[in-house]
Amino acid sequence: MPHPLPLEQGRLMQAQTDQYWRDGYLFPLQVMPAREATALRAELEQIEADYLDAGLPLPLSTYKRVNSHCVMPMAHRIGSDPRILDVVEGILGPDIMIYAVEFFIKEPRTNQIVSMHQDLTYWGLGAIDGLVTAWLSLSPATPASGCMDFVRGSHKNAILPHEDTFAENNLLSRGQEVQVDVADADKVPIEIHPGQISLHHGLTIHGSGPNTTDDRRIAAVIRYCTPDVKQQVAEVDYALLARGTDRHGHFASFPAPSANFAPDALAQYDKIRAAQAKAMMSGAKKQGTLYG
Repeated sequence: MPHPLPLEQGRLMQAQTDQYWRDGYLFPLQVMPAREATALRAELEQIEADYLDAGLPLPLSTYKRVNSHCVMPMAHRIGSDPRILDVVEGILGPDIMIYAVEFFIKEPRTNQIVSMHQDLTYWGLGAIDGLVTAWLSLSPATPASGCMDFVRGSHKNAILPHEDTFAENNLLSRGQEVQVDVADADKVPIEIHPGQISLHHGLTIHGSGPNTTDDRRIAAVIRYCTPDVKQQVAEVDYALLARGTDRHGHFASFPAPSANFAPDALAQYDKIRAAQAKAMMSGAKKQGTLYG
């Protein structure tokens, strides 16, 4: 099990920032005690139990998988956690926006995978440096449970050609897969454990295999960007200021949720999902909605 990298009063040291920009990723970073991450998992699983058959307008899995911070206070709380923001500030600087919070879950003994891809391929934001993903482990992410694999230095590429597969076992919106050969020897397994995060650049090639263990593999995935990032495909896009100042106004804002799946939050969620789908599904051979 990799040892967490040392932080300086909860922040990255310059050598770690340099390592991120050299490799396109950085891990593992302990941002909270394991017991706190375990408690977050229990909170999430209680929400699953309470709302699975509660008659929500969309499947509960959609709300967990897309923009959960719009309708679930705990997701917004995770994205706003100052300990995570302190680390991310070492990459993005003092002005940080929450672009998305998502729960990636692989059930035990299942064949769900994430094909090798670059995050920024279909988001409509361009090939930018101003977006970083913080991947918070709520249960062990190991090679056996389907942890991510990163390709070192691949963020130095432009957005590469991708092919849509729409495979049923693929957790991505279009089953998108980068059209370059990625040798197994080039894949670095990103093993992290509850309370730890990894960081990766939006152009870093990455994917993950199936969960072969008897436990769920659960992660809270936060996409952070700088305020100067701008949507280039859809007419409007949304983000919430988490720290610092937004001097650009490129993103529409909205109130953070005060209760799980409140009617006004659900209505706002539909607007955001429809707007972002225009970028995410642009050019797709098979048209559909964003995650269900």
